[in-house]
Amino acid sequence: MARILISDGDSRTALATTRSLVKGGHDVFVAADSRRSLAGVSHGAHPVLIRASALKEPAAYARETATFVAYAGIDLLLPVSDAAVESLLEHRPLLPDRVLLPFPSLAQFRLGTDKARVIALAQAAGFAVPTSVSMQSLLDIQRIDEVVLPAFVKPHRSVVSDASGRAHKLEVTCVTTRDALRACLLDLPAAAFPVLIQEAIRGHGEGCFALRWNGASVAEFAHRRLREKPPAGGISVFRESIAVAPSLGAATRALLDALDWQGVAMAECKVEHETGRHVFMELNGRLWGSLQLAID
Repeated sequence: MARILISDGDSRTALATTRSLVKGGHDVFVAADSRRSLAGVSHGAHPVLIRASALKEPAAYARETATFVAYAGIDLLLPVSDAAVESLLEHRPLLPDRVLLPFPSLAQFRLGTDKARVIALAQAAGFAVPTSVSMQSLLDIQRIDEVVLPAFVKPHRSVVSDASGRAHKLEVTCVTTRDALRACLLDLPAAAFPVLIQEAIRGHGEGCFALRWNGASVAEFAHRRLREKPPAGGISVFRESIAVAPSLGAATRALLDALDWQGVAMAECKVEHETGRHVFMELNGRLWGSLQLAID
């Protein structure tokens, strides 16, 4: 039996993880900024109060988490949000040597989850990729005439830090006009750049989920998105499990091999209606919101 600490107790991901690991006989602690979090009140879980925010105070969050990990003799630490993963990887030396943080290095994590940089690796791995325009800064705003509309505006990372070290969570935005595209770019912080602007692919979403450990693929799963919020493209709110298509599985494994990935990851794609190709959208390097479907 392992002693496990899970972050972000108010997330669906944490709840699914907690229920599964408690059922497996492990001693599960759930961290949140309140003692009554969604996963923290789950049967068999031990709630833990971590007051610092991984997004707003990443260094303080890591220190507070490391203090509890040492005190409670935690064996395995499972951050389930981008901000928590970034904070703990960046401040890994604060954690006791004995605790397992099952992720790649900070540099590998940032490369794999950088939407602007990973696209070339995805194409080399066998994925189709959308027509894209990369803007390194607002100085490139005149390139909006090159964009195929409608399009998605993607800051290179979901979580970025400003000059003070404070983190900001950024969203992907769908735009249908050049005026809307210009306004969206002008509203982004400087740290959001480079920004990737990709044509909207007509098709349904599919995801391939993998656990890669010490160079080998340990487990794989796939789902098809049936409903998203917002409908133009966002989080899946209704989905079904599917067999891992050979081409999707092969491309996902090749991408994770190229990154020398360690831990879990989700390759998010659109299946293009006209061609049936799996068009790469992004790589999520952590446990995902629809995890309960894979467990079920």
